[in-house]
Amino acid sequence: MFTWIGQFLSSSIGKKTTMALTGLLLVGFLIAHLAGNLLLYKDPEAFEAYARKLHDLGPFLYVLELGLLALFVGHIAFAVRTIVENRKARHSKYAVQADRGGKTLASATMPLTGTIVLLFLFWHLIDFRFDGGFKGLFADGASGAGAADVVWNTLGGTAHMAVYLLGIAALTLHLSHAIQSAFQTLGLRHPKWTPLIERGGVALAVLLGLGFASIPFAAAIR
Repeated sequence: MFTWIGQFLSSSIGKKTTMALTGLLLVGFLIAHLAGNLLLYKDPEAFEAYARKLHDLGPFLYVLELGLLALFVGHIAFAVRTIVENRKARHSKYAVQADRGGKTLASATMPLTGTIVLLFLFWHLIDFRFDGGFKGLFADGASGAGAADVVWNTLGGTAHMAVYLLGIAALTLHLSHAIQSAFQTLGLRHPKWTPLIERGGVALAVLLGLGFASIPFAAAIR
């Protein structure tokens, strides 16, 4: 069994399928993450209760974070391997030129936007996962009161707003191609459904982008 799994993951189809599946799972995480963040608009207590529940998961939170880390690492690793192997592949110039007609800004910049998103993720984790002040709001069973204010104050700074908007713009562009590409990789290709999947992927990417971008904008005008 493990031999078959290894052979599958080392094959071109296996790498692309794994990249597609991990990517779609990460999109699911983004939807859940945005839903939690949008509680900031409801009232501070709603967001703080949400954050408190996450911290109350205790060791299980670390399990979830390790699973999320595995998704990110797996997605990035297979993406890098696919890019490198595609560049090494010996295709004729005619085949390459024939493929250019389907290229878009989003598809052509996937490595660049993926790199920007990764760097932005590190910045985001430093802000709200590893920052001692933010974590201290939930220490020793504390209610987390003030967590919403920390978010608003952090994102309201000019430098932070610029970084977050750049990261979110890169994420939106990345997703606008990645979502529909993932479904097609998984075999969902049909003259009738493919255009709907493409438009739906772009729409979901834009909605996620607008949702995340609205928060630093709102922080700036508070």
